[in-house]
Amino acid sequence: MKPKANPVSATENRPEPLQLSLLNDFLYCRRRAALKLIEGWREANEHTVLGELIHEHADFAGYEVAKGVLVWRALPIWSDRLGLSGKCDIVEAEFISASNSASEISKLKFLKPVEYKKGKRRRFSNDDAQLCAQALCLEEMFGIPIERGAIFHAESKRRREVEFTPELRAMTEQAIADLHVLLGQSQVPGSIPQLPRALYRPACEECSLFEICMPKAIENEQATSRHAKRLYEI
Repeated sequence: MKPKANPVSATENRPEPLQLSLLNDFLYCRRRAALKLIEGWREANEHTVLGELIHEHADFAGYEVAKGVLVWRALPIWSDRLGLSGKCDIVEAEFISASNSASEISKLKFLKPVEYKKGKRRRFSNDDAQLCAQALCLEEMFGIPIERGAIFHAESKRRREVEFTPELRAMTEQAIADLHVLLGQSQVPGSIPQLPRALYRPACEECSLFEICMPKAIENEQATSRHAKRLYEI
């Protein structure tokens, strides 16, 4: 039931791959991704806890056969080309043979990644890109094209199909490249990493890093500079 072995690169000191989940953060808010990636912040709130509960079943690694389809849970994935690693909540697989044997990787007919989300059914480009990145990893690992995946929304209990169009693939790969650039800039010796500027939105208050990011306080650079000067006034 194992995919192809991850080929060993001849290049030494290859940087650690990025966690695939950071791509969603990056497309939702670049500052949030930078706070996690560069400064290592991790905080929990009601939304992150609910998300963890929703993923509880999918995070239990294993597989089962349902209605003739093999269902992998918590499948580890990676891409050497894109420098990514992570896992899929669910991967549905169908085999050309009738046995549905997880060991017959060469006889795969199709693969479909399925991502679990806590909210109701809505379309978000960051969710679609995260799912597309999973497909790109699976294509590299298994050597078969993947045309579409799905997002299951726990609140509405509805499933939304996502087609991996050329446009979505291009957007996803560009975002991954930009994320690597962000990380690379933070690793330059002697440099002080510059976090992306905070841009306050109503959704910011639902973010687990809201109190750390302080978007309201630092969004307006002039006001921030004015408040900072007052601290040193006699």
